[in-house]
Amino acid sequence: MTKPCEPPAGLAKLAGALDDHGVDCRVYDASIDGILGVLQRPSAADDTWSRRALSKRSADLDALRSSRLYRNRDRYRQAVMNVNRVLHMAGLPHGAAISLSNYGSTRLSPVRSADLIRAAENYEANPFHPIFSEQLSALFSRWEPAVVGMSINFMSQALCAFAMIGFVRRQLPRARIVCGGGLVTSWMNIPGLDNPFGGLVDEMVCGPGENRLIALCTGTDENRPTVTGYDFSFFEKEPYLSPVRVLPYATSRGCYWKKCAFCPETAEDAPYLTDNPRDIVEDLSQTTLQTGSGLIHFLDNALSPRLLAHLIERPPGAPWFGFARITRHLTDPAFVRGLKASGCVMLKLGVESGDQVVLDALSKGIDIEMVSKALDTIHRAGIATYIYLLFGTPAENEKSARMTLAFTLDHASSIDFLNLAIFNLPAYSREADGLDTVDFYDGDLSLYREFIHPGGWSRDRVRRFLSKTFKKPTAIRAILNSDPPFFTSNHAPFLTGTSG
Repeated sequence: MTKPCEPPAGLAKLAGALDDHGVDCRVYDASIDGILGVLQRPSAADDTWSRRALSKRSADLDALRSSRLYRNRDRYRQAVMNVNRVLHMAGLPHGAAISLSNYGSTRLSPVRSADLIRAAENYEANPFHPIFSEQLSALFSRWEPAVVGMSINFMSQALCAFAMIGFVRRQLPRARIVCGGGLVTSWMNIPGLDNPFGGLVDEMVCGPGENRLIALCTGTDENRPTVTGYDFSFFEKEPYLSPVRVLPYATSRGCYWKKCAFCPETAEDAPYLTDNPRDIVEDLSQTTLQTGSGLIHFLDNALSPRLLAHLIERPPGAPWFGFARITRHLTDPAFVRGLKASGCVMLKLGVESGDQVVLDALSKGIDIEMVSKALDTIHRAGIATYIYLLFGTPAENEKSARMTLAFTLDHASSIDFLNLAIFNLPAYSREADGLDTVDFYDGDLSLYREFIHPGGWSRDRVRRFLSKTFKKPTAIRAILNSDPPFFTSNHAPFLTGTSG
């Protein structure tokens, strides 16, 4: 279960690596298949909204694949909410909370390994079972794999992934089942945790999975992972809910900064990996052309200034957006105009706080005055901004939060979208050792812990501040109301009028 607007880049990367080594493989995007399958199944409706949503689901799905819808934000919002309503209704009989961006269960928790095992044992109870069982059975009847890899990147995927694992284990008892992806990597970095799914999952892969899969399939393990070499031939444009084909692409792995406090990249000591920018841009341009993509979504933790300079020198051939760190480069009008000319339609920027003391405590490496100049420069160049703010960190207090409010109001004309988040303490970050902590989620796979805020700035106080103070000004309400529901930054470029 992920936002159904673009194909999964991780699977395309694995497929490309396997193909380069002569390994025959098949790729199945169970997320988009499951979402569309559930949407087409009959569902009961007891209220006016639900009946309307059911009657319009086909039209709304078609509209979400048309650029015309994104020119009318009210109509866009209505279509998204209608589709989401149908998903929500489909989950209720199964005790599942399904949305366009999440999956939850009233009966099972994705942070308890015992519950994930139950999800595998009772796979027929999963609301997506009729869809994935039919598709996988048809695939296995034509082609029986020796190795089945399951990519699990987000908590929203865990329960459904293990339901699929249970089904595969029943269908292919001799196959080797291997799990990898971002969430699995985080699990494997929990101190003392090995493989809690013995007998069900044969192997849990930490970090990039290409080398391990190649080794399993060929017996060789001498390859250096690269950031290029995607194979998107398994994915068609038509199923995904975007007005153009979106190409997800990472020019690096890890983070070139890797100094921010509480960051999982730092806690997991993930190495930074990239290639020569010229080679990356060449591969990106070819992939964009081959796939007929109309928008590039860069997946990097932060696009490096060096890579941005190469994009200016050689535009990739389609509009693009992604995360960038605020550096002096983004205060240079000529540089930013070059980004605009290269196709940049939106930059996602982690500002986090309007208080320099908080930024320094988080080791963000940015200066609030530089942030101000960058926002103005980016806005003047015609590039949209998606700004991330973080509240409730150990260094913040209400005075700091009010400084963030004042900063946001001062720069509201240069901010197109806002993401407001309440800080979650990574359980195994080195900074957590200096805080008084308690359980956040009850489970052996929990990645976060609650903490007693040293300044009394508790989560409840932060929530009240956000709802009763921060979100009240008209300028901020207008920005928040423009955020695409569920799809958030993935659909934001289409609403700026500069893409799609």
